[in-house]
Amino acid sequence: MRLIIAEKPSLAQAIAEALPGTSKRQEGAVVCGDTTVTWCLGHLLEQAPPEAYDPADKQWRLDRLPIVPQQWKLMPRSKARGQLAVIRKLIKQATDVVHAGDPDREGQLLVQEVIEYMKYRGPVQRLLISDLNKPAVSRALAKLRSNVEYQPLFQAAQARSRADWLYGINLTRAWTLTGRQAGHDGVLSVGRVQTPVLGLIVRRDNAIRDFVPHPFYPLWVDLKVAQGQLRAWWAPKEHQPLDDQGRLIDRRPAEALAAQLPGASGQLTKLDQQEKRQAPPLPYSLSALQVDAARRHGLSAQMVLDICQRLYERHKLITYPRSDCRYLPEEHLQLAQRSLTGACQNDETLQQWLNGADFTLRSKAWNDKQVGAHHAIAPTGKPADFSQLSATEGHVFRLIVRNVMAQFYRPLRTFEVKAEFTLLNEAFRARGQSILDPGWKPLFTTRDETPPLPPLTQGEPCQALGAGVEEKETRPPEPFTDASLIKAMMNIGRYVDDPEVRRTLRDTDGLGTEATRAGIIETLVQRGYLVRQQKALRATKLGSALIAALPSAVSTPERTALWEQRLRAIAEQQDDPDAFQQALLEDLRGLLSHSNAGKLRQSLQTAQGEAGGPPKRTNKSRRSYTKRKSTGTRTGTKGKRGKGYSSNN
Repeated sequence: MRLIIAEKPSLAQAIAEALPGTSKRQEGAVVCGDTTVTWCLGHLLEQAPPEAYDPADKQWRLDRLPIVPQQWKLMPRSKARGQLAVIRKLIKQATDVVHAGDPDREGQLLVQEVIEYMKYRGPVQRLLISDLNKPAVSRALAKLRSNVEYQPLFQAAQARSRADWLYGINLTRAWTLTGRQAGHDGVLSVGRVQTPVLGLIVRRDNAIRDFVPHPFYPLWVDLKVAQGQLRAWWAPKEHQPLDDQGRLIDRRPAEALAAQLPGASGQLTKLDQQEKRQAPPLPYSLSALQVDAARRHGLSAQMVLDICQRLYERHKLITYPRSDCRYLPEEHLQLAQRSLTGACQNDETLQQWLNGADFTLRSKAWNDKQVGAHHAIAPTGKPADFSQLSATEGHVFRLIVRNVMAQFYRPLRTFEVKAEFTLLNEAFRARGQSILDPGWKPLFTTRDETPPLPPLTQGEPCQALGAGVEEKETRPPEPFTDASLIKAMMNIGRYVDDPEVRRTLRDTDGLGTEATRAGIIETLVQRGYLVRQQKALRATKLGSALIAALPSAVSTPERTALWEQRLRAIAEQQDDPDAFQQALLEDLRGLLSHSNAGKLRQSLQTAQGEAGGPPKRTNKSRRSYTKRKSTGTRTGTKGKRGKGYSSNN
């Protein structure tokens, strides 16, 4: 008997429907001839708590840190025992096993750890499915590979799981116990991704709070040129009183020049005119979709992820959503017209876009070299029944279809002009843009473009008609929103001061993963470290106090982003999991030495931030540390990627 173990029931059902013959349901599985398909329910196993290694560690004590297992143990999740029993029975009967986890690092871990926990020693093949439509599943079933090829991916995921446990368990116990000494009654959770994300928001809030505005004075002049009029802006020279952005901070020089300008003659001294072509935006990765959906429809990152999961699993309208890729396989190009035609059937807006598409075009989105374990999110081609979709599901589905549809529109062609005029020995600059071919642009509702300038010729004369000085004021940074925070997590190198580290991080995946970023934000809210104020995410007093008390290395992005780089190297067989763990332990011991009750007490007393309610507790978190009684804890969020103190902490 061949046993296929899927990551979740919806995937198992899609596999069963694609297998030949009739299927027969039984408890926890579907039988299709000589093949049985069973499933996990997210992670069926979790890292064992500290007391599973040594009963003495059930009580939280500073002198027991760091806790480091010598032989790692997994244990069944409380609600997973029934399904584990089903898999155990089936795996004993199997002659070969097929691993059908999601095509990513965590999906590889989730199923393989179950196979290894069952001590199965027979052959294992790997089934990679990123599209639940029957034809796509049938093609995947015909392309099984050896699971041995994915052992490095498993090792990387396992290293991540163990490292998160070490980091979260030890630092959370250290700062919680230090917090007790400082008078704080409650768990202070610390995690390798959660805490740097909180640090980003605390530092942004501090910058907003500490911001002192100052006025600046832009000067404009209206110029008559050979074929019309335009407005240009003075570019003050360096000897003028300027701020670090080159803005004039003393009104007097601007007013003196403005008084001399009316009637003054000059000429066009620099002219840069060029036609530009802009390719359509690429299809979405999950994070890129979360950014756009937050901006356009006000959806939180978690809402977008949940909607995508429903569109993928329940409605089967889109391909695998937890993707970090924005490219599509070249073989999908020939199927694109059919899938887009199906996707657009029942919606007037989508049908309009479809009517304007030219399927003879080929954009840069179709590129096998850019596609890894997954490809960009795309419609499957199944017609959408919009009466069965919520309004937000419809919004997200249209965004996904639109970005794939845009690949069959011409590039946006613009004519851009930059002009510099010289009057009274001073430079005045103007810029304009005209659209030559809107191409894909009508599919996207974006801000108005810079208006065009009249036709200009290098060296032509000009005359000032009038001039004026405006008074403006510098503005503080904007608070983070779901959209800007997800974008910051994607491009974390921008928030790193060290130029060498910034260069190193430029090509890495950033902070967190496509699948965990939304959960990280929600975890920070649930634990009382963040609050939502309309669209803004603001740190609470507790969140600000924790960041102030921690070593800066724990709350800045360098360490966790470099972790991700090393985990990728393990997945590519360019690094060793044991070496990674040893380096982590050295780092961890140094961090533990910085827990300081006095510093934490001071930060709790002086922290600024928003008022926040008490942390929301799940059933699991109620078993966590309390002042009167210390217990072992596993305060992670439930589900596929919440495993004890995981990257969501």
